[in-house]
Order: sequence, then structure tokens, then C-alpha cells
Amino acid sequence: MEHWTHAGLFTRRFGPPPRPGRPNVVLVHGLGLSGRYFVPLARRLAAGGATVFVPDLPGNVRSRSAVRRAPRVTEVAGALRRWHRELALGPSLLVANSVGCQVVAAFAARHPGLVGRVVLLGPALEPGAGGWRQCGRLLADAPREPLGLLAVAAADYLVTGPLRFAASFRHALRDAAESFEGHLARVAAPTLVVRGSGDTIATRAWTRRVAGIVGDGRAAEVGGAAHAAHYSAPGAVAALIEEFGAGGRA
Repeated sequence: MEHWTHAGLFTRRFGPPPRPGRPNVVLVHGLGLSGRYFVPLARRLAAGGATVFVPDLPGNVRSRSAVRRAPRVTEVAGALRRWHRELALGPSLLVANSVGCQVVAAFAARHPGLVGRVVLLGPALEPGAGGWRQCGRLLADAPREPLGLLAVAAADYLVTGPLRFAASFRHALRDAAESFEGHLARVAAPTLVVRGSGDTIATRAWTRRVAGIVGDGRAAEVGGAAHAAHYSAPGAVAALIEEFGAGGRA
């Protein structure tokens, strides 16, 4: 793994340097977190020959100082666009988890030429579910996750800070209510929507709905995993991504 700060965002790279003609994989984390919980998946994908980039989004953990306040979802998507442009990655396979799916939906809707394929892992937040209900779903999911993930998440939340986390959560709720489904409807790239079978945040009905909203979507489920299936079952998720990225139906 290599890491550096690029376009204001702390960035990890796994696998070989990017080369023309080879698609890159970009992993986009969820609310208040960093890219650290993507490391098991990034290593699996890199072992298969992929070049994998994992940025910390602006305002979060090691990119906390990139902005003065918690940015809106569309502002995060804009920062991801600038990061992507300066790295000159070309069309990429974008993989997002949780609220990161809202960021990627906004990115893909506005910059379709930069997106080869999209994988949404446990897309959140679900429109129509209020803040307290979403918090209840998060609390219900926590006991289903590995202790290692809970430790990483707790440390990341402390660095991001409770005030910034709360502000980001409000922005995400507003985006879910006003823009998320509209952005999804404008995603033209083939899209795979994945949930863990025990995910209490992204329900089976909602993930199937997401797969139906995008222009070319399909759904898959990882047995025995919860919301962060990429952390608890990185091998299974990597296999889905690799098959899908190669043009399979996953």
C-alpha cells in the first residue's frame, strides 16, 4: 500500500500503478468514516490485479482539514471529481458503502464519462425514513458487525468529531429526501447493488428498489454479512465485484 495527499484528500493506493487501458477501482466510504474499513476489500481486489484507490472524503478523519465545515453531499461529489481529474484516472469502477452511495450517485449522475461501472454496498440513507429511524437501524446493525470494524469506526468517528458527524448526517438526510433517487435515475453505467443478508440499514426491498431505479441495475446479497459486508466478507464481495467488472451479471 502507498499513501499520500492528493487534491486535499488523503489517498491510499493498492496494487500496481495505473496504466492506460486498465480500469481503476475507487472505494468510497460512508458517513464520518475513513477508507480504513475498506482495506480488507482493497487488498483482495489488488491481489487480483486491480489498481485500487481509497480516499478519505473531505471533512473525514485524515482529510478533515480539507474543509472548514461539513460539506453537503453534492459538494463531496464535487471534491471527488476534482480528485479524480487530477489523478487522470479515466472511467473507473466506483464502489461505495452506505452514505458513500449517495456521493457516488451524485458523481455518476453529473460525470457519466468518468464512470465505467458502479457497485453500491448497502446504499443508505433510504428516502422517507426519518433521522431517528435511521439511527435505530444503525444501532441494530452494530452487534452484527465484527468487533474489529466497531473499533475502526469508533476511532474514525472520534477523529471526525461529533459536531461534524451530526452536520454531515443532516446533509445526508436532506439529500436522501430531495436528491438521491433523482441522482440514481440518471446513473447510466451498469450498476450492482449489494447488501449483507443481515443488514438492518439497507433493507432487501430498498436495495431492489435502487437496482430498479438505475438505468442498468441488478441486485445481489452476501449471506451472513451485515451493513459492512466488504469488511466481514471481503472475499465474497471482491468476487462479486471482479465478476461484475469483467462484464458478468454477478
